[in-house]
Amino acid sequence: MKQERVSFENDYNTGCHPHLLKALEETNALFTTGYGHDEFSEEARNLIKKACLAPEAMVQFVMGGTQANIIACVAGLKPWQGVLSADTGHINVHETGAIEAAGHKVLVTPSNDGIIDPDAIDQLCRAHYEDPSVEHTVQPGMIYVSLTSELGTIFSLDTLKALRRAANNWNLILYVDGARLASALTSEAATITLPDLAKYADMFTIGGTKCGALFGEALVVTKDDLKNNLRYMIKQRGGMLAKGRLLGVQFRELFRDDLYYEIGRHENRMACLLADRFKEHGYSLYTPPVSNQIFVIFKEEDEKKFKERAIFERWAVLPDQTCVCRFVTSYATTPDMITACFSGMQEDEFHVFQKRE
Repeated sequence: MKQERVSFENDYNTGCHPHLLKALEETNALFTTGYGHDEFSEEARNLIKKACLAPEAMVQFVMGGTQANIIACVAGLKPWQGVLSADTGHINVHETGAIEAAGHKVLVTPSNDGIIDPDAIDQLCRAHYEDPSVEHTVQPGMIYVSLTSELGTIFSLDTLKALRRAANNWNLILYVDGARLASALTSEAATITLPDLAKYADMFTIGGTKCGALFGEALVVTKDDLKNNLRYMIKQRGGMLAKGRLLGVQFRELFRDDLYYEIGRHENRMACLLADRFKEHGYSLYTPPVSNQIFVIFKEEDEKKFKERAIFERWAVLPDQTCVCRFVTSYATTPDMITACFSGMQEDEFHVFQKRE
């Protein structure tokens, strides 16, 4: 009998956390005003501002991460400006040129760990302003970083402060994409909190889609200059949901009793269990397992064997022809799913699992 495969494909391939589904069902028959002016959205905004220790912040809800990134870039950039991103940054590699389609160039800097280097920002900006043809090139206007990065890594509070200094030095907007922020904030390696983000970033998102919500991201704006016309931009870019209360209900539930952090901790615990199982069998990890994304290095035969048991993504092929495969945990991941990923392995197959040097 063929084994049913367990899914580690991503952290948004189920519906939503049961608490959110219950809240949506309980409020389903109520009549509320639209476009985020309802009581649930207002309560959710207040809960988020309280969690951020930022009572003056502006909080708006949009449907998805790409939409949030477009709106943030359009709000923060002049037409002649671009946004600095690590070469592996989500806006550079996984958004189909959405930022460029909105009229802004992504200014790429190299990165070894998925996180933009503050020194590289200084180098790029200095090169721009020292260019004799400075006005003929795209002006740096924003720093983009994600927490976690595309490689599942996180950056420290010291790095966040360094990014803030770079932003101040070059008159840049600092924007943090928090699509997987719950995992980052609750990582054992975390040194950043929500109040830190509110203090040092001009804008950041709190991801719901990848943290147990059906859909939705909260865009938090702390820089006053960016608040006035933000809702016009949200509307123009298709982000203003008529049934906005569906977003408000979900974020109210996520932040009412710290469910957001609870989900993040669960994701990380499951990822740690999964990483430990791979390491027990001698597999190497491409990046440190600090969040809910685990990157495992496979030989071709390894990948084939695990494909029989689990759904996951091939992320990259390395020069030695081994491949990096990504496993992602979610609110719905269970220890039994991790056990099933390794079940059915026969003793004579364990030669595949010999230690990698």
